[in-house]
Amino acid sequence: MSSLRYGLQQTLCLRQLAKGQSMKPQWQRSSLQSSFKSMSTTSDPQVENSEPKVDTKLDLPPEKPFLGVTKARPLPVSPSYFSREPRFNDAYIRLSALVERYQHLPLAPPELVPRQIWRNLKGYRQTTGEPVKAMPFSQVLSMVKRLHQIHPGLMPSEVKEALQEFKRDIDPYKNVAKVVPLDRYGRALGVGRRKTSSARAWVVEGTGEMLVNGKPLNEAFGRVHDRESAIWALRSTARTDKYNVWALVEGGGVTGQAEALTLAIAKAVMVHEPALKPILRKAGCITRDPRQVERKKHGHVKARKMPAWVKR
Repeated sequence: MSSLRYGLQQTLCLRQLAKGQSMKPQWQRSSLQSSFKSMSTTSDPQVENSEPKVDTKLDLPPEKPFLGVTKARPLPVSPSYFSREPRFNDAYIRLSALVERYQHLPLAPPELVPRQIWRNLKGYRQTTGEPVKAMPFSQVLSMVKRLHQIHPGLMPSEVKEALQEFKRDIDPYKNVAKVVPLDRYGRALGVGRRKTSSARAWVVEGTGEMLVNGKPLNEAFGRVHDRESAIWALRSTARTDKYNVWALVEGGGVTGQAEALTLAIAKAVMVHEPALKPILRKAGCITRDPRQVERKKHGHVKARKMPAWVKR
């Protein structure tokens, strides 16, 4: 058996050797054919069209490639780019230079200086997106006001451009309150609010009668203090017996409704007599009270009251 196995192994090796020798000339012939094809002088028009064209016109390099280049790397426009407040620092430097350059220009009298509202610290921070501190901003604002006092006829254009950054978009001095007219029945409508209460009051010339939600004043408000609060706008101007009031109140408690009614009646009275505005303001009738009920906190008995401390 061993001799038979040995003979089969030799036969297998001879077959593999013959197969490898028979494949080698074929591979060589194919390579020769491909080389002959590449070396042939006959040209195919399709092959010529598919070959890429080489552009022989090359641009010559510049004679002085670094002409006008002073820095080896790009630099920011302003040195303040690397600081925490680049825009504010640039404005500070620019305003300081303008104050030093134009401090000799005459100042305008106070009546000729145009009224202007400047940006506050919070608004400037929101505009620039930089954490500007209060002290440097106050210094910049003082320089802005000093430049704004220059006579309008002599103010340079660069000063006007520098001041434009610190001006507010809305001028409150130009805001004029709308004139509320009387309706065809001669009534004036006023609206007032206090905490969660709201009130609407229609005021017309009359004999001093007053109805609140269809009830007389003494039935609508049981406390004397609330009654006085409701008609305080008429009492402070001595107009208690001159106007009739018909009011609607809702929301909140009795005290809040009475104080909301004070504001509503005061606004309606000013429609009839605008000259009473200073008196009503001094009496505190046309100023909206912004106070609200403070919320209860967890761990507290009420809004601020804490539970009593027990030692044991």
